[in-house]
Amino acid sequence: MDNLKKTIADTFLELADGLETGNFSSAKIALMGVGSEHGEENTMEAALLAAKKGIKVLFIGSLEAPAGSGVETIQAADQETAFKLMEDLLREGKADAAVAMHYPFPIGVSTVGRSIAPANGKEFFLATTTGTSSTDRVEGMILNAVAGLATAKACGVKDPSLGILNLDGGRQVEMALKKLQDQGYNFRFAESARADGGDVLRGNDILLGTADVVVCDTLTGNVIVKMLAAANSGGKYETLGYGYGPGVGEGYQQTILIVSRASGARLIANAIEYAADLVKGNILTTVEKEFAAAKKAGLQEILDERKAKDAAPAAEEVVAPPKEVTTGEILGVDVMLLDEATQVLWKAGIYAENGMGCTGPVIKVNDAKLEQAHKILVDAGYAQ
Repeated sequence: MDNLKKTIADTFLELADGLETGNFSSAKIALMGVGSEHGEENTMEAALLAAKKGIKVLFIGSLEAPAGSGVETIQAADQETAFKLMEDLLREGKADAAVAMHYPFPIGVSTVGRSIAPANGKEFFLATTTGTSSTDRVEGMILNAVAGLATAKACGVKDPSLGILNLDGGRQVEMALKKLQDQGYNFRFAESARADGGDVLRGNDILLGTADVVVCDTLTGNVIVKMLAAANSGGKYETLGYGYGPGVGEGYQQTILIVSRASGARLIANAIEYAADLVKGNILTTVEKEFAAAKKAGLQEILDERKAKDAAPAAEEVVAPPKEVTTGEILGVDVMLLDEATQVLWKAGIYAENGMGCTGPVIKVNDAKLEQAHKILVDAGYAQ
């Protein structure tokens, strides 16, 4: 009976602490204390900041945390030792998640960053920022979309909006995701803040936080998250955001978040809080459910179709029809497929030229043939 009373009392104390700190998570987060460009004191400060929000932090390093701070030190004199200890803590279940400054994720796993839009302070997720979901750029971005939606949901965003950054391959990703949506995968596209709208985002939309989840390739995401984090310091000290985020991939069973070695204490503390949010939101289960929903809607078939198309023999070169005045423009063709799409029109007897406008690639045709040309490209899968 005494044990029951103690359990009830402890539960009420935890709830009271949650009301005070805003965090009900009892997650244990391991932090690699060594390796920061700003010294181990920087990471210890981050651990102490996170602990003030009620998060249990396991600091792996050589500095001792103050007694009663909520931070437990696990001694490690160097990065190699700290790395091994972090993996041991995760494997043995002594830590629910970890924050590190480096981790070699396998192919198929990439990190979903969490940033802050400078225009209005709105948080959004960048899918993805390190690692790689696939060695094929477009396939990787399609998978990044699923990973980004899962991560946002695990952090409590119930109906996250999704936009695709205007990059090489972006239009192919858009077509694949719209097909997936039409086949039953339930998600919501964002709308660009620019006058012409659409779910393909520009740089302005990053600054405004237009979409909850921004889909891009890993290298672009990495540049964006660094620039937003370190813009106020001239690049040497990352002050804003939550870092590169957790490694996410179908079947991956660890929650390891990455921050830059240039990250400041406040950002690393945010990353620890991000990790606690993910544990609280059952990130591993959420990811599996999200990929299962996408697969039920035909994700694998869409990816297989892409591979089959890439493996097909190259089409014979087509000679251009007689040149015409080309003032009509067809938008939405991916820059990586521009030459192919133009030759499809040539083969149909329509003269066309490639172009590049301020919103992306265009195919220029004679105004009188614009409607016919657009239909040909839609039927061939190059436009929408």
